[in-house]
Amino acid sequence: MDEKLHFQGKDGTKLTYRRWTPAQNLQSNLPATPLVMLHGAASNSTRWWYFTQHSRLAADHLLLRPDLRGHGESMWRGPARLEDWSQDIAALLQHEHQPHAIVVGHCLGANIALNFAARYPDMCAGLVLIEPLAREAVTGILARLRPFIPLLRVAVSLIKLLNRIGLYRRQLGTLDLQVLDRRVHEASPSELQTMLIDYGSPKHDLKVIPTAQYLNNLIEIMRSLPIDEVRCPALVIQSSGRSITDPKQTQTLLQQLPQVEFATVDSEHWLPATHPDELCELIDNWVLKNHN
Repeated sequence: MDEKLHFQGKDGTKLTYRRWTPAQNLQSNLPATPLVMLHGAASNSTRWWYFTQHSRLAADHLLLRPDLRGHGESMWRGPARLEDWSQDIAALLQHEHQPHAIVVGHCLGANIALNFAARYPDMCAGLVLIEPLAREAVTGILARLRPFIPLLRVAVSLIKLLNRIGLYRRQLGTLDLQVLDRRVHEASPSELQTMLIDYGSPKHDLKVIPTAQYLNNLIEIMRSLPIDEVRCPALVIQSSGRSITDPKQTQTLLQQLPQVEFATVDSEHWLPATHPDELCELIDNWVLKNHN
Protein backbone atom coordinates (compact mmCIF):
# COMPACT_ATOMS: atom_id res chain seq x y z
CA MET A 1 0.00 0.00 0.00
CA ASP A 2 1.40 3.39 -1.01
CA GLU A 3 0.11 6.51 0.74
CA LYS A 4 0.88 10.21 0.81
CA LEU A 5 0.97 11.36 4.43
CA HIS A 6 2.17 14.21 6.61
CA PHE A 7 4.21 14.64 9.79
CA GLN A 8 5.40 17.59 11.83
CA GLY A 9 8.97 18.73 12.13
CA LYS A 10 10.27 19.65 15.58
CA ASP A 11 9.33 23.27 14.88
CA GLY A 12 5.76 22.31 13.97
CA THR A 13 6.22 22.63 10.19
CA LYS A 14 3.91 20.33 8.19
CA LEU A 15 6.02 18.04 6.00
CA THR A 16 4.90 15.56 3.34
CA TYR A 17 6.11 12.00 2.82
CA ARG A 18 5.10 8.86 0.97
CA ARG A 19 4.91 5.50 2.75
CA TRP A 20 4.99 2.11 1.10
CA THR A 21 3.72 -0.55 3.52
CA PRO A 22 3.94 -4.14 2.22
CA ALA A 23 1.46 -6.76 3.36
CA GLN A 24 4.24 -8.91 4.83
CA ASN A 25 5.37 -5.98 6.97
CA LEU A 26 1.87 -5.54 8.36
CA GLN A 27 1.62 -9.23 9.31
CA SER A 28 5.09 -9.74 10.75
CA ASN A 29 5.99 -9.48 14.43
CA LEU A 30 9.60 -8.85 13.43
CA PRO A 31 9.39 -6.43 10.51
CA ALA A 32 12.42 -5.76 8.34
CA THR A 33 14.45 -2.61 8.90
CA PRO A 34 12.67 0.26 7.11
CA LEU A 35 14.31 2.40 4.44
CA VAL A 36 14.19 6.19 4.40
CA MET A 37 14.87 7.42 0.86
CA LEU A 38 16.12 10.97 0.32
CA HIS A 39 15.96 12.73 -3.04
CA GLY A 40 18.47 15.25 -4.33
CA ALA A 41 18.48 19.02 -4.83
CA ALA A 42 15.36 20.52 -6.47
CA SER A 43 13.76 17.05 -6.55
CA ASN A 44 11.04 15.37 -4.48
CA SER A 45 9.84 12.00 -3.25
CA THR A 46 8.69 10.91 -6.73
CA ARG A 47 12.41 10.37 -7.38
CA TRP A 48 11.92 6.82 -6.02
CA TRP A 49 8.94 5.76 -8.14
CA TYR A 50 10.91 3.11 -10.04
CA PHE A 51 12.52 1.67 -6.91
CA THR A 52 9.15 1.30 -5.17
CA GLN A 53 7.70 -0.55 -8.17
CA HIS A 54 10.67 -2.82 -8.94
CA SER A 55 12.80 -3.38 -5.83
CA ARG A 56 12.68 -6.78 -4.16
CA LEU A 57 12.77 -4.93 -0.84
CA ALA A 58 9.25 -3.61 -1.45
CA ALA A 59 7.95 -7.10 -0.62
CA ASP A 60 8.71 -6.79 3.09
CA HIS A 61 10.31 -3.42 3.87
CA LEU A 62 8.61 -0.20 4.89
CA LEU A 63 9.75 2.50 2.41
CA LEU A 64 9.52 6.10 3.63
CA ARG A 65 10.15 8.81 1.03
CA PRO A 66 9.92 12.38 2.35
CA ASP A 67 9.72 15.56 0.37
CA LEU A 68 12.67 17.26 2.02
CA ARG A 69 11.87 20.53 3.78
CA GLY A 70 11.88 23.28 1.15
CA HIS A 71 11.12 20.84 -1.69
CA GLY A 72 8.07 19.29 -3.28
CA GLU A 73 5.01 19.53 -1.03
CA SER A 74 7.08 20.19 2.10
CA MET A 75 7.10 23.89 1.32
CA TRP A 76 9.12 26.05 3.70
CA ARG A 77 10.97 29.25 2.88
CA GLY A 78 13.59 28.97 5.64
CA PRO A 79 15.71 27.94 3.74
CA ALA A 80 16.54 24.49 5.12
CA ARG A 81 20.06 23.40 6.10
CA LEU A 82 21.67 20.03 6.82
CA GLU A 83 20.76 20.35 10.50
CA ASP A 84 17.08 20.91 9.64
CA TRP A 85 16.90 17.98 7.24
CA SER A 86 18.62 15.62 9.69
CA GLN A 87 16.24 16.64 12.44
CA ASP A 88 13.28 16.08 10.10
CA ILE A 89 14.41 12.50 9.37
CA ALA A 90 14.54 11.82 13.10
CA ALA A 91 11.05 13.33 13.47
CA LEU A 92 9.74 11.15 10.62
CA LEU A 93 11.06 7.97 12.24
CA GLN A 94 9.58 8.99 15.59
CA HIS A 95 6.26 9.72 13.86
CA GLU A 96 6.36 6.23 12.32
CA HIS A 97 7.41 4.65 15.66
CA GLN A 98 10.56 3.27 14.07
CA PRO A 99 13.70 3.12 16.25
CA HIS A 100 16.08 3.11 13.29
CA ALA A 101 16.29 2.83 9.51
CA ILE A 102 18.60 2.33 6.57
CA VAL A 103 18.94 5.75 4.95
CA VAL A 104 19.29 5.93 1.16
CA GLY A 105 20.22 9.26 -0.41
CA HIS A 106 20.93 10.53 -3.90
CA CYS A 107 23.17 13.57 -4.58
CA LEU A 108 22.32 16.18 -1.90
CA GLY A 109 20.24 13.45 -0.26
CA ALA A 110 23.40 11.36 0.17
CA ASN A 111 25.10 14.26 1.97
CA ILE A 112 22.04 14.63 4.20
CA ALA A 113 22.11 10.88 4.94
CA LEU A 114 25.74 11.13 6.06
CA ASN A 115 24.93 14.04 8.32
CA PHE A 116 21.95 12.21 9.79
CA ALA A 117 24.13 9.18 10.54
CA ALA A 118 26.66 11.40 12.32
CA ARG A 119 24.02 13.29 14.34
CA TYR A 120 21.71 10.36 15.16
CA PRO A 121 23.96 7.26 15.20
CA ASP A 122 21.47 5.10 17.11
CA MET A 123 18.76 5.77 14.51
CA CYS A 124 20.84 4.93 11.43
CA ALA A 125 21.27 1.20 10.76
CA GLY A 126 23.07 1.68 7.45
CA LEU A 127 23.70 4.08 4.59
CA VAL A 128 23.31 3.81 0.83
CA LEU A 129 25.02 6.86 -0.70
CA ILE A 130 24.24 7.36 -4.39
CA GLU A 131 26.56 9.88 -6.03
CA PRO A 132 27.45 11.79 -2.84
CA LEU A 133 28.95 15.24 -3.30
CA ALA A 134 32.21 15.89 -1.46
CA ARG A 135 33.30 19.51 -1.86
CA GLU A 136 36.89 18.40 -2.44
CA ALA A 137 35.79 16.24 -5.38
CA VAL A 138 33.21 18.36 -7.20
CA THR A 139 33.91 19.19 -10.85
CA GLY A 140 32.37 21.35 -13.57
CA ILE A 141 30.07 24.17 -12.57
CA LEU A 142 30.08 23.18 -8.89
CA ALA A 143 33.86 23.49 -8.75
CA ARG A 144 33.62 26.91 -10.40
CA LEU A 145 31.05 28.00 -7.81
CA ARG A 146 33.19 27.17 -4.78
CA PRO A 147 34.93 30.57 -4.58
CA PHE A 148 31.55 32.33 -4.72
CA ILE A 149 29.94 30.62 -1.72
CA PRO A 150 30.25 33.80 0.44
CA LEU A 151 28.36 35.75 -2.25
CA LEU A 152 25.66 33.07 -2.35
CA ARG A 153 25.22 33.47 1.42
CA VAL A 154 24.71 37.20 0.95
CA ALA A 155 22.19 36.55 -1.84
CA VAL A 156 20.25 34.11 0.37
CA SER A 157 20.11 36.68 3.18
CA LEU A 158 18.77 39.34 0.80
CA ILE A 159 16.13 36.98 -0.60
CA LYS A 160 15.05 36.02 2.94
CA LEU A 161 14.62 39.71 3.72
CA LEU A 162 12.43 40.15 0.64
CA ASN A 163 10.41 37.09 1.64
CA ARG A 164 9.77 38.58 5.10
CA ILE A 165 8.20 41.69 3.57
CA GLY A 166 5.98 39.56 1.37
CA LEU A 167 7.94 39.48 -1.88
CA TYR A 168 8.03 35.89 -3.10
CA ARG A 169 6.44 33.68 -5.72
CA ARG A 170 2.99 32.60 -4.57
CA GLN A 171 2.93 29.50 -6.76
CA LEU A 172 5.62 27.05 -7.79
CA GLY A 173 5.39 24.27 -10.37
CA THR A 174 5.12 20.59 -9.55
CA LEU A 175 7.60 17.98 -10.68
CA ASP A 176 6.65 14.36 -11.35
CA LEU A 177 9.92 12.54 -11.94
CA GLN A 178 8.09 9.45 -13.17
CA VAL A 179 7.06 11.44 -16.24
CA LEU A 180 10.59 12.73 -16.85
CA ASP A 181 12.22 9.37 -16.18
CA ARG A 182 9.92 7.49 -18.57
CA ARG A 183 10.98 9.88 -21.32
CA VAL A 184 14.60 9.04 -20.55
CA HIS A 185 13.95 5.29 -20.53
CA GLU A 186 12.29 5.50 -23.94
CA ALA A 187 14.90 7.82 -25.50
CA SER A 188 17.39 6.77 -28.12
CA PRO A 189 21.09 7.30 -27.28
CA SER A 190 21.11 10.40 -29.49
CA GLU A 191 18.11 11.87 -27.63
CA LEU A 192 19.31 11.03 -24.14
CA GLN A 193 21.87 13.81 -23.74
CA THR A 194 19.35 16.48 -24.67
CA MET A 195 16.71 15.12 -22.31
CA LEU A 196 19.10 15.01 -19.34
CA ILE A 197 19.48 18.78 -19.59
CA ASP A 198 16.20 18.95 -17.66
CA TYR A 199 17.95 17.27 -14.73
CA GLY A 200 19.94 19.86 -12.81
CA SER A 201 19.17 22.77 -15.14
CA PRO A 202 18.81 25.98 -13.06
CA LYS A 203 16.08 27.24 -15.39
CA HIS A 204 14.19 23.98 -14.86
CA ASP A 205 14.86 23.70 -11.10
CA LEU A 206 13.84 27.26 -10.23
CA LYS A 207 10.35 26.56 -11.54
CA VAL A 208 9.72 24.11 -8.68
CA ILE A 209 11.76 25.40 -5.72
CA PRO A 210 12.04 28.74 -3.86
CA THR A 211 15.05 30.73 -5.02
CA ALA A 212 16.55 31.00 -1.53
CA GLN A 213 16.34 27.21 -1.10
CA TYR A 214 17.88 26.62 -4.50
CA LEU A 215 20.89 28.80 -3.66
CA ASN A 216 21.15 27.40 -0.16
CA ASN A 217 21.26 23.86 -1.56
CA LEU A 218 24.47 24.85 -3.36
CA ILE A 219 25.87 26.22 -0.10
CA GLU A 220 24.98 23.09 1.85
CA ILE A 221 26.52 20.83 -0.80
CA MET A 222 29.86 22.58 -0.22
CA ARG A 223 29.96 21.83 3.51
CA SER A 224 32.41 19.23 4.81
CA LEU A 225 31.11 15.70 5.11
CA PRO A 226 31.28 14.27 8.68
CA ILE A 227 32.93 11.06 7.47
CA ASP A 228 34.90 10.35 10.65
CA GLU A 229 31.74 10.61 12.79
CA VAL A 230 29.79 7.84 11.01
CA ARG A 231 29.69 4.41 12.66
CA CYS A 232 27.26 2.35 10.56
CA PRO A 233 28.03 0.25 7.43
CA ALA A 234 27.68 1.97 4.07
CA LEU A 235 27.34 1.28 0.37
CA VAL A 236 28.59 4.01 -1.97
CA ILE A 237 27.25 3.91 -5.55
CA GLN A 238 28.93 6.23 -8.03
CA SER A 239 28.70 7.02 -11.70
CA SER A 240 31.94 6.74 -13.65
CA GLY A 241 31.55 10.13 -15.34
CA ARG A 242 33.15 13.33 -14.11
CA SER A 243 30.54 15.94 -15.02
CA ILE A 244 29.57 16.56 -11.36
CA THR A 245 32.22 14.83 -9.23
CA ASP A 246 35.50 12.97 -9.56
CA PRO A 247 34.59 9.38 -8.60
CA LYS A 248 38.16 8.35 -7.72
CA GLN A 249 38.67 11.31 -5.42
CA THR A 250 35.26 10.72 -3.85
CA GLN A 251 36.13 7.09 -3.17
CA THR A 252 39.44 8.08 -1.58
CA LEU A 253 37.61 10.42 0.80
CA LEU A 254 34.83 7.97 1.69
CA GLN A 255 37.21 5.05 2.14
CA GLN A 256 37.37 6.11 5.80
CA LEU A 257 33.76 5.04 6.40
CA PRO A 258 33.43 1.82 8.46
CA GLN A 259 32.48 -1.37 6.62
CA VAL A 260 32.17 0.57 3.38
CA GLU A 261 31.59 -1.02 -0.02
CA PHE A 262 31.84 0.74 -3.38
CA ALA A 263 30.06 0.16 -6.68
CA THR A 264 30.43 2.06 -9.95
CA VAL A 265 27.96 2.33 -12.80
CA ASP A 266 29.14 3.38 -16.26
CA SER A 267 27.17 6.60 -16.59
CA GLU A 268 27.13 10.29 -15.81
CA HIS A 269 25.30 11.74 -12.80
CA TRP A 270 21.51 10.90 -12.60
CA LEU A 271 21.72 7.16 -12.00
CA PRO A 272 18.11 6.88 -10.75
CA ALA A 273 16.92 8.12 -14.14
CA THR A 274 19.43 6.48 -16.48
CA HIS A 275 20.19 3.15 -14.76
CA PRO A 276 17.29 2.35 -12.39
CA ASP A 277 17.55 -1.45 -12.78
CA GLU A 278 21.25 -1.53 -11.86
CA LEU A 279 20.58 0.80 -8.95
CA CYS A 280 17.76 -1.42 -7.65
CA GLU A 281 19.93 -4.52 -7.90
CA LEU A 282 22.87 -2.94 -6.08
CA ILE A 283 20.71 -1.61 -3.24
CA ASP A 284 18.68 -4.82 -2.94
CA ASN A 285 21.74 -7.06 -2.79
CA TRP A 286 23.52 -4.92 -0.20
CA VAL A 287 20.49 -4.55 2.08
CA LEU A 288 19.57 -8.24 1.86
CA LYS A 289 23.17 -9.24 2.59
CA ASN A 290 23.73 -6.89 5.52
CA HIS A 291 20.35 -6.35 7.14
CA ASN A 292 18.36 -9.59 6.88
